[in-house]
Formats: sequence, structure tokens, C-alpha cells
Amino acid sequence: MLFDRQKRLLALVDALGGEVGGLDFQKLLFLYCREVEETPTYEFVPYKYGGFSFTSYADKRRLIERGLLADEERAWKLTPAGRGAATVAPMVRMRMDQFARRQAGMRGDALVAEIYRRHPYYAIRSEIAQRLLADDDKARSAIAAARPPVGQPGLCTIGYEGSSLEGYLNRLLHAGVTLLCDVRRNPLSRKYGFSKTTLSKGCEGVGIRYAHLPELGIASEERRGLRTQADYDALFAVYERESLPKQSDALVKIRGWIAAGDRVALTCFERLPEQCHRHCVAEALELTTGKATVHL
Repeated sequence: MLFDRQKRLLALVDALGGEVGGLDFQKLLFLYCREVEETPTYEFVPYKYGGFSFTSYADKRRLIERGLLADEERAWKLTPAGRGAATVAPMVRMRMDQFARRQAGMRGDALVAEIYRRHPYYAIRSEIAQRLLADDDKARSAIAAARPPVGQPGLCTIGYEGSSLEGYLNRLLHAGVTLLCDVRRNPLSRKYGFSKTTLSKGCEGVGIRYAHLPELGIASEERRGLRTQADYDALFAVYERESLPKQSDALVKIRGWIAAGDRVALTCFERLPEQCHRHCVAEALELTTGKATVHL
């Protein structure tokens, strides 16, 4: 069974003629999600060629495995089975067909440059913006203005519950985070993008360093059966009393990053910091850094 977003992915390739170059399709998908859909199917991050969706490429790999897209690195190409699976609601398909007609003559550098002009934030890490916009001072100035301000050295915390990888990375970028510190004991997740390898690569792609300090985590078996805030508070009281005092080396490491000028974000799963042990780590650090923690 396909997710709705995967069906939309196949349908957009179909609307665009059944085969689209890799860079062109990523940019057209970006425009479709940003300018046509009320609730974007995919989110994007500023990447080396502009807006990029890690999730769409993860979906591409799954669709190739299922025989719905051809196994081609530089193109998105429907197979006959993929064309048959490219079914979406009639109104959605109508909007896709209209979009495809509007964009029929826009490909390559002209497409990328136009997106940079309309969505400058997504060009802030582009490796080709200077070349494509060499004669467009206004567009280059807009890209410079879209860059989030450099974050002051300090400490943040962030949970990924309810977030896409792209939305999560954008929150880090807008907060000026330079180093993501994963404080999970076991950095695995059933949610795409948040297992250690994928998360670290995503951070690297947007210019954020990644570090994992498993010694600051809480074993998963200790977290079972938590239902109320009182349950969380009891667990964290034990953690602060028995576990955290043994991790002075890890705390020294984090303080060292901050002292060296980094804006560090502690990360774990839970959206609310009061339901995650990261707030205990942050409070322990506040006692020695004198800097208040920002919960993203």
C-alpha cells in the first residue's frame, strides 16, 4: 500500500510527461508543494542546489524497490506499473496538469534561478547561486537577507515528535544552531530521518555538526508505562539523582562546545521538554554556564 504522498509523487511525474531529470524534478516538486498545495506534501531545506527534500528521495528509493519508478539516478521515470499507480483525486490531478502546462518551458538553469528569486531562503546554501544570478544584484541581496542571523553561543533543546526531517532542520537553522547533540541512549527511530545515520547526514547537508552522547540517555525500559506528568517527574528525579551526576565528562564536553562559540541543541524525541530528560541535562548545564536554555 502506498502513502498518499507517494501517489502524489508518481502523479506529478506523470503530469510532467512520465520522465523528468533529477534536478528539474526536485525543483518542480518544490514549486508545486510551495505554490500550489495548501498543505505541502513535502517540506524542503536549503541545500547545495537550492530547496531539497530528503523525504522525497527516500520515497523514490521505495518506489524503485516496488518497481514503480525506474532505477535511474539522474531521472525520475515512471514504469508501466508506476503509471498505473499514479492515481490521485480528480481535483488534485487537474491542479497538477495545470501546473505542468504552466511550467512546460521552464527547465535547467532558468528554472533554478527563477526559484531562487521567488524563494531566496532556499538558496542560502546554494553552490551555484552566484553563477546563475551573476547579473541580478537584487536577487543576490535577497538571498543574503534571507540567511538566519548567526546564533549566539548557548544552549537550546529540541524534540522531533511530530516533525518531518526537513521541518526539524529548518527550525535548527532559524535558531542559529551550529551543533546538534543527540542525547538518546539508542538513536533509532521508526520515523524517517531520525535514526543516527540519516539525521547526521541531514545535519551535515545544511551545515550543522552532529554529535551523539549516548551516556546522557535513559534506557528505553525505564521509559515504559509513562502516562502522566507525575510519572515523568518521578523518572527524571531518579535520573538527576543517580545517573546525571556520573556524566560529568559529557557535560564538560557540551560546556566546551559552548565556550568555543557553538550554539548547541540537545535533541531527543518528545516535543515537550518537560516530558524529556533533555531538560534535566539543560538545567545541569545552566548551573555552570550561566546561560538560559531556549526550548525550540
